[in-house]
Amino acid sequence: MQNSPRRGMARGGKAIYGAPLGILMLEARFPRIAGDMGNGTTWPFPVLYRVVRGASPEKVVLNGANGLLQDFLDAAKDLVSQGAEAITTNCGFLSLFQKELAAHVGVPVATSSMMQVPWVQSMLPPGKRVGLLTVSGSTMTPRHLEAAGVPQDIPIEGTERGQEFFRVLIKAEKEDMDVDLAEQDILEAGKRLVARHPEVGAIVLECTNMPPYAAALQRELGIPVYDIYSMITYFHAGIRPRDFG
Repeated sequence: MQNSPRRGMARGGKAIYGAPLGILMLEARFPRIAGDMGNGTTWPFPVLYRVVRGASPEKVVLNGANGLLQDFLDAAKDLVSQGAEAITTNCGFLSLFQKELAAHVGVPVATSSMMQVPWVQSMLPPGKRVGLLTVSGSTMTPRHLEAAGVPQDIPIEGTERGQEFFRVLIKAEKEDMDVDLAEQDILEAGKRLVARHPEVGAIVLECTNMPPYAAALQRELGIPVYDIYSMITYFHAGIRPRDFG
C-alpha cells in the first residue's frame, strides 16, 4: 500500500483563505443584479465583502465622502486582517481615498475603475479619446479625476437626466429597480457622450453598478467599453496569476 504524498508546511496567519480580493461596499438597499460589483455571482473568483456603515451612495457621490475616510481605512484594515491581499471599492468616487487607503493597508489598492483611463487611452489610434460615463456628472470633480490619474479635459457624461438609474442608486427613492429603464438610461447617456464628442473611441464606466449594461452599450455605440469588471479581473490576475504548471 502506497503512503499518501506529503503536503509540506501549511502557512497560517489569516482568518479566511482562498479569497484574496477584498471589496469595500457602500451601505445601500437597491438590488444588485448579476454583473453588479456587489453581487457575488459576478466574480469568477471568491471575494471578501465589507459594508462601510453610514457610507451611503448619496454621501459618497453627492457630498464628496466627507467625514468617511477613517471609516474606510478601518474597514480596509479589517479586510486585510481577514485575509484580503488586495483592496478595491464599489464606488468610483472613492478615488479620493486612493493614496490614503494604499498607505494605510500596505497591500495593492484600486479604488476606482477610472484608473483604467490612461491605459485605455494609450491603446487608441491617433485622434481618438477615452470618454467617461459616470452616475453623476455634476459632482465628478477635478479632485476625483486627479486622484485616479485621469486627464482633466476628459469628455464626461452623467446619468442624472435618466428615469431610473440615478434616482434608485443615488437618491434612494425606492428599493426596487426597473432594469430595462436603468439600461435605457445608460444607453442614452452613452449616446449623448459620443454625440457631443465624436472623437470618443472608447468608454470607461465609472460606476460599479454599470457592468450589467456594458455589453448593450458596446453594441449600441460600436466602441470598446471598460468597467470595474474589466479592471478587477485584471487586478486579480496579478495577485493570483494562472499557474500553467
